[in-house]
Amino acid sequence: MPQQSIPKQSEKQLVTLGRTLQTLREEESLDVLVDTTIEYIETEFEYDLIWIGLYDRREHRLFGKGGILPSGGDRSILKQTFALSPGDLFEQVVIQQKPAGVPDLREERRAGEWRKLAVKLNIQGTIVFPLRYRALCFGVVILGSKLWGISPRSDEKARLSMIFGELAASLNEMEANWRRNLEKRPDKPLLDILDRLRSLSDFRQRLDAVVAKTHEFLGPDRTNIYWFERERRYFWRRTTNLQKTPAQGVGNQASSGITVQEVIGFYKALVADQVVSVGEARSSLKADTTSRLMQQIKARSLLAAPIIYQNELLGFLAIEGNGPRIWEDAERKYVRGVAQLIAMMAPLEEMEEAVERTKKDQALTADLVRSIYSEDDWRQTLDHCAHLVCDRLGVERFLVLLYDRDKNHFEVVCQSQPANRRPLPSLLPVPADDEWQQLEQSRAAIPIENWEQDQELTSWRSLFTQVGIKSVLLCNTAIGHEMEGLLMVAHDVARTWEGTELELVRVVAQQLGLILHQWQLHSQQQQQEKLQSLIQWGQTAIQSAINNSDILEEETLKQIVQVFKVPLALNISWSLEKPEVGYITSAQVTSPEFNIQTKGKIDVAHDPLIEGVLASSGVYQLSSEHLSPLTRQWLTGSGIGEIVAIAFRADEQATATGIIVLADAPGRLWADPYLTALGIMVRQLAWSERMTKVQSYFELQQDRAQKLNWYKQRRSEMAYRKLTMELKKLSNLGTPKDALTVTRYQQGLRSMNSTLGHLAQMLKDEQWELQWYQMHLPLVSLIKRAIERVDVLVKKRELFIRVQGQPGAMNLVGDVMKLELIFHEILGIACKMAQSKAQVDIWCNGLSKTELPPAQEKLAQCLRQNPNPSSQFEPLLLFDVSIVCATLLEPSLIIELQQGRSPDLLAPSLLDKPPGLHLLICQSLIQSVGGYFNTYSLENNQIMFQLLLPVESSQD
Repeated sequence: MPQQSIPKQSEKQLVTLGRTLQTLREEESLDVLVDTTIEYIETEFEYDLIWIGLYDRREHRLFGKGGILPSGGDRSILKQTFALSPGDLFEQVVIQQKPAGVPDLREERRAGEWRKLAVKLNIQGTIVFPLRYRALCFGVVILGSKLWGISPRSDEKARLSMIFGELAASLNEMEANWRRNLEKRPDKPLLDILDRLRSLSDFRQRLDAVVAKTHEFLGPDRTNIYWFERERRYFWRRTTNLQKTPAQGVGNQASSGITVQEVIGFYKALVADQVVSVGEARSSLKADTTSRLMQQIKARSLLAAPIIYQNELLGFLAIEGNGPRIWEDAERKYVRGVAQLIAMMAPLEEMEEAVERTKKDQALTADLVRSIYSEDDWRQTLDHCAHLVCDRLGVERFLVLLYDRDKNHFEVVCQSQPANRRPLPSLLPVPADDEWQQLEQSRAAIPIENWEQDQELTSWRSLFTQVGIKSVLLCNTAIGHEMEGLLMVAHDVARTWEGTELELVRVVAQQLGLILHQWQLHSQQQQQEKLQSLIQWGQTAIQSAINNSDILEEETLKQIVQVFKVPLALNISWSLEKPEVGYITSAQVTSPEFNIQTKGKIDVAHDPLIEGVLASSGVYQLSSEHLSPLTRQWLTGSGIGEIVAIAFRADEQATATGIIVLADAPGRLWADPYLTALGIMVRQLAWSERMTKVQSYFELQQDRAQKLNWYKQRRSEMAYRKLTMELKKLSNLGTPKDALTVTRYQQGLRSMNSTLGHLAQMLKDEQWELQWYQMHLPLVSLIKRAIERVDVLVKKRELFIRVQGQPGAMNLVGDVMKLELIFHEILGIACKMAQSKAQVDIWCNGLSKTELPPAQEKLAQCLRQNPNPSSQFEPLLLFDVSIVCATLLEPSLIIELQQGRSPDLLAPSLLDKPPGLHLLICQSLIQSVGGYFNTYSLENNQIMFQLLLPVESSQD
């Protein structure tokens, strides 16, 4: 069949159609597509009105993109937007997606605004074509003419259908591209988050990075991560993108926490692993739950995804908006993915926290170990430990309590808390017995979460709650041993204690226990040293104050107060002659609450406290509540609680001469070492006092025996010499033949009888003790008779005795016989020890009492006041008689005579044998009669024996 030729006009139309279709397929610009379509219709067809409008599905309206109008028309009509109304002609085309023709648009009631425009533009016949692609309407094309009832031919419809179809296809592809570009793709931000997390080592930093990226991707008003507090059923805001500033209004701030009780439906949805979305006019929760939830978070839109790890709700990620919002599926998927990513990171937090805790705990224990072996003060170590532990556990208070067994209380040796917190008292009482056993026997730390509700340690509850402490974690520092101390960390608000915190406090308590134990050992060593030094001090004090018992007693009480740390120590004494009456002879009181009545008598025989002390073989202990009213008359202190006392005696068989009493506050426990040391020292002092009295007694007896022996020896020698001389005279007379011889015989017999009479009186009156007689003797006679008695020695050694000065008519007062023997003894020693052919001077110088040197005057006064119990005289004037010569007397003997004998009676001394012994006896005897004697070294190796002899005060 022969091909028919295509007319040139039709060929031209096809070419134009093909070029236009190709342009519509290849062009990506919406304006170019619209202009191309309009240009094609305008060129190929004869329409007075061409208008292309695109369909807005969300707003259900048509908005113009371009076209042509009859001449004189307002071109703003081409860009105008037209709302679609139910039953509208254009809505019918959009919905049915079929062309619709109108013979006269001016008369079409369903044309809406176009009817008015048609009248204005004089448009009658109109055809409305839909821009349709695969059941989607992208808009309409209005073709109008000034002619009535136009209708395109079939070939024109075909070409228009192809043009409009291609335009709709291009619009569909363009919308698809636009939607793809607008669609949120969660993969990129998720990859960015993963890349960012690799460089972060801290869990908090990772959460901040996740929140920042999520907020950037979704663009809400707030992005928060809430964490679930399981015990209190509470969601607390852990991380947010907001920076709190003072200028922020309260209404604009995100909520810091959400209680589960208020939003139980929201909580159940999260536990069920559901993404909760609240948007514009729709919510995945019930209305009441949604309302309460949105009020709590102060938002109008919310997208929340649960953070779940191993079926356990950890929290949720919240995307919050202040206005309504429709959440897309991609946003939901992204939020769920980020929440799951956070859940996968959550175990790392526990690992990081565990590692960090381990590091801190190791550092803390290492610091403690270094402190134990360092030379720093142990209190500095406790302060350093307090800072570390408070920082590690997040607590406000750190306390170390040291148990004092002696006083039975806890001493707060370390207390660290903020400056605005009230501290605990420095001393704490021991809790009740059952609570004490719990503290001592517990093998782990004891937690108290809320002291107002818990029933632990009720003995301390009021004391601790008064200073604001509500939660405590405490542990014995010597687990498995006797109580030495307690470590206590405390908080002013109720809180729970984790197992790791209990273990840390237990380890720290044991470390500190080493320090406290070491310190206590050091303290005990110091106490032992103090006790030892107290005993040693007692020995030294006994030696240094052997003749001054009052000073020794006072110093002893001072030492006891210092070593025993007591506020009261006193001594009650009585005499053996009158043991029923005692007096407080010395006391040491360091506190006004421990006052005593120091004046007045104490009824020793009936006082229950003293009776108990004397009946006890050791240290007697008593509480103040058992004190009798009689004891309370002198032991009046209100603070007195515990008392110890001990009798002052050398041993159990010895008679007590007093008691020593110590007192302290109630609850004081007296340690055995202290009581033992007290007993040793008191018995030592009592023994010392006894030995001192015994020694004084024997020294007195020895002194009396020596003087008596010397006196009887010299008196016997004198009597022997006199009797010998008288017998020799009688022998030379022969048989009496005349009266003169008889007279001489009678005189000799009388002299012998007188001598024997003096001896008889001496033997009768002075058997065991010297007697002192009041007599008078001229000083000249004393000197003369002494010189006569040493005449033989003077001639033998070729000495020359010279009397210097005049004694005048001075009469000696006192026991003349003893004064004569004393002067003869001293003169005889001087002559015996003098160098051969030397000169011995006897100086006689009157010396009044007021002219005595101060030291001699004081001594002479003391001797005159009570020289001897039997002395019945008190001379008012002393006469100086000094013997000066060059002798061979040892210088050390002179020093001993001046300074006295050494306290050590066993030490060798020149005073134990003549001539030192005799000079010492003469010195003692002349003091007994109210005189004075001493020996001095002079120039040129001369010695002066100075005697101050008592004379009658009436003599000049």
